[in-house]
Amino acid sequence: MDPVVATGSRTMHPKTSLTIGALAKATGTKVETIRWYERAGLLAIPDRTSGNYRTYTAAHLNRLSFIRRARDLGFSLDQIRTLLDVAEQQDRSCETVDAIAREHLEEVNRKIAALQALGRELDAIIGQCRHGRVSECRIIEALAPTTK
Repeated sequence: MDPVVATGSRTMHPKTSLTIGALAKATGTKVETIRWYERAGLLAIPDRTSGNYRTYTAAHLNRLSFIRRARDLGFSLDQIRTLLDVAEQQDRSCETVDAIAREHLEEVNRKIAALQALGRELDAIIGQCRHGRVSECRIIEALAPTTK
């Protein structure tokens, strides 16, 4: 029996084909983004109908769903490319996957720390506001370049 692929609230038989619009809708991806992923080599170029329309398969849907989820988690396109390559080698150690995920988590944590520092700085600037005139505004003063 052939496996069935989930597409949101419905299922797709692996031999069923999708138009680019249907693939876009099923994955929440813009049509132009799908075309870009094809040009970038992340998504295989689909077969075409006799009318020259792209026809996507369950494999395209699965791969694009993987790409979308990885992008939602903030992985770079290079990281996703590597993850996709490794995912196709089922018997390989997942050490590379773990290393990529850990590296990405470190970057996320660095960004969080930088945003927290930014938040503290903005909080301090806002805390100096006396709700007076703009000419006396501490926020504008803090943002203005200092002259030496």
